[in-house]
Amino acid sequence: QVQPVESGGGLVQAGGSLRLSCIASGRPFPNYVMGWFRQAPGKEREFVAAISWSGDRIYYADSVKGRFTISRDNAKDTVYLQMNSLKPEDTAVYSCAVDGEFGSDYYYPTFWGRGIQVNVSS
Repeated sequence: QVQPVESGGGLVQAGGSLRLSCIASGRPFPNYVMGWFRQAPGKEREFVAAISWSGDRIYYADSVKGRFTISRDNAKDTVYLQMNSLKPEDTAVYSCAVDGEFGSDYYYPTFWGRGIQVNVSS
């Protein structure tokens, strides 16, 4: 069983940066996709970013394009989310997603992390 574990969340002022990490403990299937979702208070969970095994396919939500960067280290089964120019509206619980199916406008993960809180103060 794969269990993604997130780290790196916390409190930051608007305009600041944070870097989230997620390790996919267990043994994911080969060539698995990894990504991030988030859920703000009172809102539905939304897609943030996803990256293919080789990194040749990367997709972002429009709301984070140009500010967030997703990357991965396959030797460590780890995915990163570098978040720059953070805004108060980025405040949410960020969850790591592993494996599943994804394309340019969809991502249906197989495994989910428990989530980590990111708070951006104004």
